[in-house]
Amino acid sequence: MSEGVEDQQQGYEGTPRDEFIDTTEVEQEIALGDDDDAPMDEDDDEEGDEIPEGDEMENETLEIDMSNNSVTYFDKHTDSVFIVFHHPTLPLVCTGGGDDVAHLWTSHSQPPKFAGTLTGHTESVIAGSFTCDGQFLVTADMTGKVLVHMSHKGGSQWKKVSELQEVDEVVWLICHPTIPGIFAFGAIDGSVWCYQIDGSKGSLEQLMSGFVHQQDCSAGAFINVDKGENTLELVTCSLDSTIVGWNCFTAQPLFKIAQENIKGLEAPWVSISVAPASLTNGNAAVVACGSNNGVLAVINCNNEGSVLHLSQVIELKEEDDELDASIESIAWSQNFPLMAVGLVSGDILLYETKTWKIRHKFLLPDSVTKLLFDGDDLFASGIDGKVYQFDARMGKEKFVCTGHNMGVLDFALVKKDDSSLRRVITAGDEGVSLVFEVPN
Repeated sequence: MSEGVEDQQQGYEGTPRDEFIDTTEVEQEIALGDDDDAPMDEDDDEEGDEIPEGDEMENETLEIDMSNNSVTYFDKHTDSVFIVFHHPTLPLVCTGGGDDVAHLWTSHSQPPKFAGTLTGHTESVIAGSFTCDGQFLVTADMTGKVLVHMSHKGGSQWKKVSELQEVDEVVWLICHPTIPGIFAFGAIDGSVWCYQIDGSKGSLEQLMSGFVHQQDCSAGAFINVDKGENTLELVTCSLDSTIVGWNCFTAQPLFKIAQENIKGLEAPWVSISVAPASLTNGNAAVVACGSNNGVLAVINCNNEGSVLHLSQVIELKEEDDELDASIESIAWSQNFPLMAVGLVSGDILLYETKTWKIRHKFLLPDSVTKLLFDGDDLFASGIDGKVYQFDARMGKEKFVCTGHNMGVLDFALVKKDDSSLRRVITAGDEGVSLVFEVPN
């Protein structure tokens, strides 16, 4: 088990706290520069540079974590990898990075096979998704450019069919999970956009644009996705403390939540996640929003945005940074009444959604970047360069993906072929994607 990850909350029925630190496991330390301690030859002393009086040469020890349990890697990016996402049916990965390109590569082979580069972006590629039918690939960059590529020859080739640039910078972009060809994005000017891709030609039709938010539109999610193609609804949030529901066919707001609706709290929202309908009695429009100052709100979007739960998830100490309370990621379990929030402080809080009490608490060594439930497991990535696999029900660590020397900014979880074996594919800040096989 890795150091720095702790369960700080007792489980159900007063079970004792589990011990997660294995004292037999230590990081490897390699001391560089041992030759500096050896006696100097007189000749070397005469020929070398003089050391000015008063200057002292200190022995430096560099600690390097050499552990790496990945099974393969992809390293064609020349800058940070910001995003990674997977095709819905093909063993195909797309990664986007600070080198202004998105790469396509295979997820089932060792080593991965390079499948092409998407060019045309003029800044960092920070958002992207395949459409739910896998026919189109949509990517966006920090200059606001959105590119649409169409699948050819069974997904072995991707041809650019459309592009648009309506805003100065795209913050997020998502494709609809059940309606083919629909995608939406939000921008730093607060605007919200929704488009439909023509299935035969790849041309774009604008369905809506909304301008209710007054600051950055920081996140968005489609709701009521189980109601068929005649329902197209979106919820977005902003740094201006507003949450807005949209009818994407009419561009009319369904509801708006402002500070006065959340007890006057200032809540610069930065994350959003939709609860599974299986946990909400068939209501596919319950969302959780997290702010950068630790406010958590759970909202019923089908009841004019009524607030079901409102809380401050963490109390900062004097020495803490204000942004330590920022809720960077929210995830809901499909199988159990659990919701997890991950903070910049490294805290991961698992809530029992029937009572909104904390069932388990973990602490990562650095900021949490993403959370994802899969079955009984909760996966969490962090700026410490690792992805952790927890048993969410028992509150125990199961596996740690190690190998990065900088932060993991994003990850995807995929099944290998038709087997039950799962793979974690990362987006590393040092420009490398690693592939890990994780236990069931």
